[in-house]
Amino acid sequence: MTTPIIDAKGLARTFTTKKGPVEAVRGIDLTVSAGEILGFLGPNGAGKTTMMRMLTTLLPPTGGSATVAGHDLAGDPVGVRRRIGYVAQASGVDPAVSVREELVTQGRLYRLGKTEAKNRARELAEDLDLADLLDRPTRSLSGGQRRRLDIALGLTHRPQLLFLDEPTTGLDPGSRSDVWDLVQRIRTEGTTVFLTTHYLDEADVLSDRLVVVDGGLVAAEGTPQDLKLRYTGSEAASLREAFLAITGHHPLAPDVPVAI
Repeated sequence: MTTPIIDAKGLARTFTTKKGPVEAVRGIDLTVSAGEILGFLGPNGAGKTTMMRMLTTLLPPTGGSATVAGHDLAGDPVGVRRRIGYVAQASGVDPAVSVREELVTQGRLYRLGKTEAKNRARELAEDLDLADLLDRPTRSLSGGQRRRLDIALGLTHRPQLLFLDEPTTGLDPGSRSDVWDLVQRIRTEGTTVFLTTHYLDEADVLSDRLVVVDGGLVAAEGTPQDLKLRYTGSEAASLREAFLAITGHHPLAPDVPVAI
């Protein structure tokens, strides 16, 4: 049996506030197989971002355990970080530097030699349709171009697992379609993708399997077609209808920033 690339058991996170403890994630079991695109969905405040931050080592769990890319989340966070890529919802590129400099610097941060970092920057630029933009400052990029750069930065060290947090928020339809094609190609080339999105059409098209969380717990999981049939009685139903039946909430409007 193939070892899952994510295997979480009872993963939990409680925050301490002045008003008392807040259970953002209340004991989630999650298994992700190597090579799949997993869509991780839920209404605002469901615990999606908290869960992603734990799995990417940005936030320590307060309960449960997990292995990510073969490394223990609590015992070997450095080993996890070396094997994952993370593309946040908000771009973190420096507007004053060139696309080339961003890519080379990322490579150096992952301890690539100077020549190797330069070669990897050119390879990524060609692969993600950024080759003609290498010497342009990042502030001059369009939204779609900037998003491709963000994804290129996440792929610099050839991760086994790529986390994408709302990858197409704010993009026009053409740029969204380009990102969809890119995500599918990344998976075809062997990288597992963990995707959060509030665009349910995006989740429907891209995801091999969906996990829907609500109130810090898993509310449903299965393929998009499975969830439509199970919760609406019809495979012809929209994923939005199934989502509403599962959670009782409409998905957050796509143009509203999300921070859970």
